[in-house]
Amino acid sequence: MTFSLGIVGAGQFSGQFAKLFLAHPGVGDVYVTDLLPERAEQLAAAEGLAGTFPSYQAMLESEAVDAVAIFTQRWTHGPLVIQGLNAGKHVYSAVPMAITHEEIASIIDTVRATGLTYMMGETSQYNPATVHARNQIADGSFGRLFYAEGDYVHDMDLGFYEAYQYSGGENWKATASYPPLLYPTHSVGGVLGAWQTHAVSVSAIGVRDDRGDGVFDEEISQFGNDFSNATALFEVAGGGSFRTNEFRRVGYPSHIRESRFRFFGTDASMEQLATVAFWQDKKGVKDISELLEPKPTMSPDDPSLQHIAPELRAAFTSGSAPVHDRSRLPREFDNLHNGHEGSHHFLVDDFVTAVNTRTLPSVNAWVAARYTLPGIVAHESARQGGARLEIPDFGDAPEV
Repeated sequence: MTFSLGIVGAGQFSGQFAKLFLAHPGVGDVYVTDLLPERAEQLAAAEGLAGTFPSYQAMLESEAVDAVAIFTQRWTHGPLVIQGLNAGKHVYSAVPMAITHEEIASIIDTVRATGLTYMMGETSQYNPATVHARNQIADGSFGRLFYAEGDYVHDMDLGFYEAYQYSGGENWKATASYPPLLYPTHSVGGVLGAWQTHAVSVSAIGVRDDRGDGVFDEEISQFGNDFSNATALFEVAGGGSFRTNEFRRVGYPSHIRESRFRFFGTDASMEQLATVAFWQDKKGVKDISELLEPKPTMSPDDPSLQHIAPELRAAFTSGSAPVHDRSRLPREFDNLHNGHEGSHHFLVDDFVTAVNTRTLPSVNAWVAARYTLPGIVAHESARQGGARLEIPDFGDAPEV
């Protein structure tokens, strides 16, 4: 069984996924559309796609497309997802799920009403540290887990200026000010992807930017945002807490590792930094760095990455880590590029499998809400000077 797919947005990220979707044996024809038609044409020609559509609406109206994969600007996902579901298409969406509580609620209601597949492509779900922690939690190795930390530390100077200029046009500074806590899923998802709980309250602090270059300038920002760094402390259901950092001005080599995680339990703990990771218990310390280290699958100088800032290319070149179980993946992926510490292959396979078997994907709408909404509430907490705010929850996903 196969289905056809329409890619929405032909930017820097979608090309890598177009290749994987096209190679998956569960997918047939792949199409693309973009607000800039020449980008769609270029991607279709480069990857041998079935064709292009002049608009998202035209794609949704076509019976040739069964599902859509949305790779547009991060604040546009919510409405595009709802539009796609209402048009009868299964939807894969890049992160974040949405930027308001209302959009998230509407997506969940629409998924429930249509019975269609929705998945958010959160890379931290398959971050090697998250995978290892998830395995150890399932085995009870931590004892009682009571605290965790997740960081997404990516300095603007390391490729983000170029990325926003590429996607934002003349008005790029207004969009480059996107609030860090509204892009929370790499840090929150890395923690909750291992720890099977959800956040119930948060207190957050934002650091106002002082670069003075018009980015993170409240008067220029279309989001009214001047926070470039933010830290949030979450309380979780069942007792315990976790802390996340979203940093965009930071002296740290994000091209080596932009997401990193730590977990603490009553019997053992696990800590990860830029180049090392350790498993610790009351007897001693074990270096697990190699277990969590993906091996590159392509050179950062590969011609397909020439339009991406050099500082961002590492996210597209990583392969799988030893902790990844590749046995479930199609053999067609064996020699294809991977990305974001080995996550891309698993995310594509999750969505394709869910659509073809009519099962819930790993990061379904209810899980995606638990990865996204905490950051939205945390941003409001930071705007209120750290006020502790409750985080609504939509519950567990229903049985299929």
